[in-house]
Amino acid sequence: MASVSYHISSLLEKMTSTDKDFRFMATNDLMMELQKDSIKLDEDSEKKVVKMLLKLLEDKNGEVQNLAVRCLGPLVGKVKEYQVETIVDTLCTNMLSDKEQLRDISSIGLKTVISELPPASTGSTMTANVCKKITAQLTGAIGKQEDVSVQLEALDILSDMLSRLGGTLYSFHSSILNCLLPQLTSPRLAVRKRAIIALGHLVLTCSGNIFSELAEHLIAELKKNESTSTTRTYIQCVAGISRQAGHRIGEHLEKIIPLIVRYCNVDDDELREYCFQAFESFVRRCPKEIDPHIPNVMSLCLKYITFDPNYNYDNEEEEEEERMETENGEDEEQESDDEYSDDDDISWKVRRAAAKCLEAIVSSRHDLLQDFYKTLSPVLISRFKEREENVKADIFSAYISLLKQTLPVQSWLHASDDSDKDDVSLTMLQNQVPSIVKALHKQLKDKSIKSRQGCFSLLTELANVLPGCLAEHVPALVPGIVFSLADKSNSSNMRIDALSFLYVLLCNHEPEAFHPHIKSLLPPVVACIGDPFYKITSEALLVAQQLVKVIRPLDKPCTFDAKPYVKDLFPGTLKRLKAADIDQEVKERAISCMGQIIYSLGDHLSTDLQPTLKIFLERLKNEITRLTAVKALTLIASSPLKIDLRPILGEGFPILASFLRKNQRALKLSTLAALDILVKNYSDSLKPVMIESVLTELPALISENDMHVSQVAIAFLTTLAKVYPSCISKITGSVLAEIFQLVHSPLLQGGALNAIIDFFQALVLTKAATVGYSELLKQLTAPVYSSGPPGASAALHKQAYYSAAKCVAALSSACPKEAPGTVNQFIQDVKSPKSSAAVKVLAFLSLAEMGRTTNLTSAQKELKTVILEAFASPSEEVKSAASYALGNISVGNLKEYLPFMLKEIESQPKRQYLLLHSLKEVISSSPADSLKPYVEDIWALLFKHCECSEEGTRNVVAECLGKLTLVNPSELLPRLKKQLSSGSPHARSTVVTAVKFTIADHPQPIDALLKGCIGNFLKTLQDSDLNVRRVALAMFNSAAHNKPSLIRDLLNALLPSLYNETKVRRELIREVEMGPFKHTVDDGLDVRKAAFECMYTLLESCLDRLDICEYLNHVEDGLKDHYDIQMLTFIMLARLSTLCPNAVLQRLERLIEPLRATCSTKVKAGSVKQEFEKQDELKRSAMRAVAALLTIPEAEKSPAMAEFSSHIRSSPEMASLFESIQKDTASLPSAESMDVS
Repeated sequence: MASVSYHISSLLEKMTSTDKDFRFMATNDLMMELQKDSIKLDEDSEKKVVKMLLKLLEDKNGEVQNLAVRCLGPLVGKVKEYQVETIVDTLCTNMLSDKEQLRDISSIGLKTVISELPPASTGSTMTANVCKKITAQLTGAIGKQEDVSVQLEALDILSDMLSRLGGTLYSFHSSILNCLLPQLTSPRLAVRKRAIIALGHLVLTCSGNIFSELAEHLIAELKKNESTSTTRTYIQCVAGISRQAGHRIGEHLEKIIPLIVRYCNVDDDELREYCFQAFESFVRRCPKEIDPHIPNVMSLCLKYITFDPNYNYDNEEEEEEERMETENGEDEEQESDDEYSDDDDISWKVRRAAAKCLEAIVSSRHDLLQDFYKTLSPVLISRFKEREENVKADIFSAYISLLKQTLPVQSWLHASDDSDKDDVSLTMLQNQVPSIVKALHKQLKDKSIKSRQGCFSLLTELANVLPGCLAEHVPALVPGIVFSLADKSNSSNMRIDALSFLYVLLCNHEPEAFHPHIKSLLPPVVACIGDPFYKITSEALLVAQQLVKVIRPLDKPCTFDAKPYVKDLFPGTLKRLKAADIDQEVKERAISCMGQIIYSLGDHLSTDLQPTLKIFLERLKNEITRLTAVKALTLIASSPLKIDLRPILGEGFPILASFLRKNQRALKLSTLAALDILVKNYSDSLKPVMIESVLTELPALISENDMHVSQVAIAFLTTLAKVYPSCISKITGSVLAEIFQLVHSPLLQGGALNAIIDFFQALVLTKAATVGYSELLKQLTAPVYSSGPPGASAALHKQAYYSAAKCVAALSSACPKEAPGTVNQFIQDVKSPKSSAAVKVLAFLSLAEMGRTTNLTSAQKELKTVILEAFASPSEEVKSAASYALGNISVGNLKEYLPFMLKEIESQPKRQYLLLHSLKEVISSSPADSLKPYVEDIWALLFKHCECSEEGTRNVVAECLGKLTLVNPSELLPRLKKQLSSGSPHARSTVVTAVKFTIADHPQPIDALLKGCIGNFLKTLQDSDLNVRRVALAMFNSAAHNKPSLIRDLLNALLPSLYNETKVRRELIREVEMGPFKHTVDDGLDVRKAAFECMYTLLESCLDRLDICEYLNHVEDGLKDHYDIQMLTFIMLARLSTLCPNAVLQRLERLIEPLRATCSTKVKAGSVKQEFEKQDELKRSAMRAVAALLTIPEAEKSPAMAEFSSHIRSSPEMASLFESIQKDTASLPSAESMDVS
């Protein structure tokens, strides 16, 4: 300690030296000391250091002053609070001094101090006190000061403070406001501008009253309109506030907008520009409140986007013509233009602001798309000729936004619904394509690079939105593309843009459109392949690869002769392929491009082919390029030209085999694909030794840890079994062991299971296999048979039985001779009293899988009795397997089994549930035509049971009804509708649930019929019976999730009923006595839960149809509801913060209250463990919602949020929980995708 103070006092002594170098070095050393974390100053040293530095701020030498100011930053954290206040007082006094240099250095000092103050959330009182001191002084300085430069500095510092520490200055907000408002009328524009910035920071944290006071003041001043210059400032101020705190200005818009509309018509260009900037910020920040004014704002934008009073565009067309004829006349043209140039003409600012405002409207109002194409698109197209480059860029950007909005939504959700609406927009766009091309194609040869880049990005977007739309305009576009590619004076970006547009054009249009232009397009592209700048080369290789496909499309007959172009393309690409010292991206693209050339034009390469293939071998051996090389080889091997690969196979095959050992997953998958295609197409050139080198690598790839790699590996084995049966026998043992392990894994399903089934069938059919049908069967079923005495539960997972049964059925269908014996064996297994439950389950499931595809006539009688006996088995698993078997066997032989099943359902009330499950299997799996004759009987039977008191049975009946309706929708759907009016609530709930089962997430014939009558079914949302309302909500949720198109247009009518169900109903809450305890039960909870789940689903699929403010009211109520509902609403809140942050901001204060309540709840000390876990989970979920809210940029600035987040940080328990959640969210690719479990 002593040594530190000694060292510092010696530095302070040097600082008083007359030699400026001494002073400079000593100050520098002091700064080094202060930056060390370990340094601690005693009180005396603190005083001295502070006093000295403040003195040095007035040093005669500028460099010493600068260093002294820089010392203040680290010093703030090292000294006591009163010292910081001394520093601040001195600096503030110096700010008002007469010496300009001292003023400047003091204001820099104040900014340094403010930026170093600890944020309020750390709970330090110093920040608040220091800020109050500064604020009091600054507001005085701003108000009284005559000197403008002092005012400017003070305003600047105030803005800094408000933006960093606005919340701490709470008590000063009204005095700050009173000091800033008069500055808006200052004679100096710079002062006004800074005052607007400071107000912008103030509105983020000030209270509602102060905001209203400010808004009222601005509105009153705008109404007075004392002078155009102040009106401009007030409009700028309104726009600034709306940009910073749009969520707060919403309620005042009704008064503000008419005023701004009025000023648009005043003849003052700057005023108009500010008006449009204000509109733009309203459109972006207050979408709901601006809604009624959109048509008005849009017509103003369209009027002023063409506002160019000092320029006549009429003779432009003729000028263009002349310019084309007299190429050398261009310079003269330029000069004559300049004579008229009007430096004072600022009308371009108005046009630019109008274009930006239009872009804001277009990007936020997808629902007005068709209006945009009617009114806005033609005007924008007519303005592509704009003479001012900056304005033109904004007009292009507005049009690109329009195209992006038109891009059809590529998602299964909107597969069928908006297509009609989108189609209209796309058709309207299609009709405007000729005028777009007409307006742009001349500009592609414009001198200005910026406008050419604008044209290319617009055309690229157009080609993406409407593939094929430019086909007939290719002749008009090619000269412009060639011009940009060949122009040597161009910036590299220009050529990259031209190449990437050409690439999109080639990808999205038919090859025939380009054939006449290959001659002119190819040379500049080849030239770009040779360009020294790697980005151009890599882009050009991509285009060349696409060009090859265009020159010779192998998938259809083509008359175009590609031969003359090979000599241009091949050498340029080869040069890049050979080079080893080039950029990684260029290497990869050269390999892919050459692969494409060999695939499409290999027969024209003659002697060049083999040397090139040898280069591919080299690239395979290099770790950096091996993956791309494998993909290129796969492509070449699949070429219909049958390229001769024999020279490289001998060396290549072992290399490929070694890749299967590597850790890189993408490499394994690509290598398996390459091997598969090589074995299929080059089987005669491969030697057994080569194949064996690959075979030894395969067993290791088959495991449940990576199902996809296993699937691809097994598919490759299947290919081998068909092409090289002799090789397979050598490794059957090791591979089969792995495959059986996989069959018995609980994770096996889908693609991997199908691959295994194909493999088994291929294996049984190869004559050379050492393993026959019976051996395979034995190994498949071994784990089940060896599972011990009857009654012992099996070690296998339920899924494994289904997988094994499917494999058994596949083997039997491959060996029909063996099948009857197997069927009998299974029947004996089921009959034998010695068989364990597991054996019976497997037997039934296998019979089910076999019976579904083949008619098991041989054992018909026995099967029926065996199954009916099993229905009485004590084991639930055996019962359900038997029921599954009966259903599936019936599918294979409806005539025999279906009438039998219906009779049993009638006569056996005890077994009804199981038999109905069998019936469900029949209806789900049978083709519609074969079911038609039985529909009436089944329908009648189901309706007898739809009022059953057991909910489980009713649900199965409903599923059967729903699936049956799909067999003949036009007749059966109206019948379901009729049943709605039936008396019993049970019957109504069954019918509504049945409708849920008719909705699937893929297009179906029933969709159109459903759309017409789903409204009638959804009327049950207002049913008097609680249970009917619950199932109606489940059906609504299913429709919203799987086929939003069914309900989108009904939402206005449905939402009130939906929201109604989210309310807590007192009359449904009852008290139950359990011994000495009273326990409350809420019968309405399930319905509320279903309603909130529906609301969550609507967020994903119908967001544009929801009134978010109304929606948020109900989310707010949910935040205070029961545990289950709180969990749901927290997830909803997190999702809303990403989907519509502005709406959430407007409500922030009210949303935070319940979150804070949840986070600070304590569980009673004597509660059970579950209660603690529940509360903990709830807190975590609430914290996730808080973390999501904090991702909204302005959220932190709201006083309530700032206070809450400081509350979180100050409580150690909450802080650690919050940190762990932020880590979780950071590690997930997207937080919201996981929440819907």
